[in-house]
Amino acid sequence: MAVPKRKTSKARKNKRRASAYKLNKATITECPQCHEPKLPHRVCRACGYYRDREVLDVE
Repeated sequence: MAVPKRKTSKARKNKRRASAYKLNKATITECPQCHEPKLPHRVCRACGYYRDREVLDVE
């Protein structure tokens, strides 16, 4: 049975585990009204529209 010759350092152990902690990139869509980037399923902060309806009064 194989046995390690040296103790695995904390840095090496943490580097190996770091790949599991990577966050996914946020999906950004284009607003159909003003063509500004926005998060999906949320009101557009630039124009205040959601699903072809004005929800917020943005000035």
